[in-house]
Amino acid sequence: MRWQGRRQSSNVEDRRGGGFGGGMGGGGMRIPVRAGGGGIGIIVIALVLWLGFGINPLALLGGLDGGGSAPQTSQQGPGVEGTADQTDDFVATVLADTEDVWGKRFQAAGETYPKPTLVLFDDQVRSACGIAGSATGPFYCPNDQKLYLDLTFFRQLKSQLGAPGDFAQAYVIAHEVGHHVQNLTGVLKQTNQLRQNASDSQGNAISVRVELQADCYAGIWAHDTQAAGYIEAGDIDEAMNAAEQIGDDTLQRKSQGVVVPDSFTHGTSEQRQKWFHRGYESGEIGQCDTFKGGI
Repeated sequence: MRWQGRRQSSNVEDRRGGGFGGGMGGGGMRIPVRAGGGGIGIIVIALVLWLGFGINPLALLGGLDGGGSAPQTSQQGPGVEGTADQTDDFVATVLADTEDVWGKRFQAAGETYPKPTLVLFDDQVRSACGIAGSATGPFYCPNDQKLYLDLTFFRQLKSQLGAPGDFAQAYVIAHEVGHHVQNLTGVLKQTNQLRQNASDSQGNAISVRVELQADCYAGIWAHDTQAAGYIEAGDIDEAMNAAEQIGDDTLQRKSQGVVVPDSFTHGTSEQRQKWFHRGYESGEIGQCDTFKGGI
């Protein structure tokens, strides 16, 4: 991805090293990655659990430690997690790209796009949706319209999940911004209401459709970014590989050896690839309606 030397968003809030509970609210314990049941050993309020995660929390289970990472091909770069300054610049540039893409699309529809803030934290963070730790992965909080990201996740994306490359990282950010778009269009509010009277399996099924739509919106971002000339050869392959590696079925198979469809919250590898690719190929928001028909 061509990102060096380009515009960076000013909507980045750095809470790293601030000490949890004080000042900016960052800091705390380093993630203990461990296996257990069907989730992670950290409590986050329900809104974050079902709406917030851009990456399935099962991705960080200790059972994945032994799985290794996928071999890196010539099309899959190492990512940009090497130095803090470089990664910060990359994140700010990708966020700026999402601002440009969605700003233009909202403007074309006669609307104004309220830009979200991306909060960088380490260990733990306090959001308007509650307290979260690094083990939750990146997430979006609709209550404060902020994206939350511990940059160590990018290293885990590469080394634990087998999804290297800068565009895989950009896909993660674009997915979380997709949740912001859903918040602005009322999708998150409507699906939250639907879940209130739903069974666990029904609620999970709703969550899957929410997440797949965010994947499709990430694909729309990729479509417009390519049109702007910033995508390089192999970038889309990196995103498609990331979508495959973080599918619920793939993560469950790696972490617990058993796939439990009723517990899916983000969709299968095939579904996540399908909806990202649909957004990328079509560039049309109307093609991202995951709430009609099959997925």
